[in-house]
Amino acid sequence: MFIRSEQPTDIDTIYQLTKTAFADHPIEPHTEHFIVNALRAAGALTVSLVAEIDNAVVGHIAFSPVSISDGSPDWYALGPVSVLPAFQRQGIGRALIEEGLARLKSLGAQGCVLVGEPDFYQRFGFAGEPELTVPGIPQEYILNLTFSRTPAKGIVTHHPAFATTG
Repeated sequence: MFIRSEQPTDIDTIYQLTKTAFADHPIEPHTEHFIVNALRAAGALTVSLVAEIDNAVVGHIAFSPVSISDGSPDWYALGPVSVLPAFQRQGIGRALIEEGLARLKSLGAQGCVLVGEPDFYQRFGFAGEPELTVPGIPQEYILNLTFSRTPAKGIVTHHPAFATTG
């Protein structure tokens, strides 16, 4: 497996890969492929990586800036992370997350927040923070990873692209 930064020639593949990866996900709406395109169009993909196996793109991860009501600077959202169904549970998502977090740190990020399954993301150091909220999201699914000594507290606002529905 090889992980690299997204290239312009990957855009259509990432769109289809993301759409396919989330097609059977139980939580709707399935708009992740639209979100990635909207983030890209807005210039808001701070880190966008693909995983290749035998020169075929089989996974993708996106990180984009968020704002936090306490004014904490340099925080980012992880997501979506997508792996083609035939390649899931092989460590590709893990590798994308680890490489993406390393790249965020190298850019001077102070932390990363996500909305996701605690049982999966805790293995990367993500944890709940009762004082960090995302409107409309149950608290148990809001996780963060602080890279600095000062945790962020307040309301997280994702890029407007996360409201994209088509």
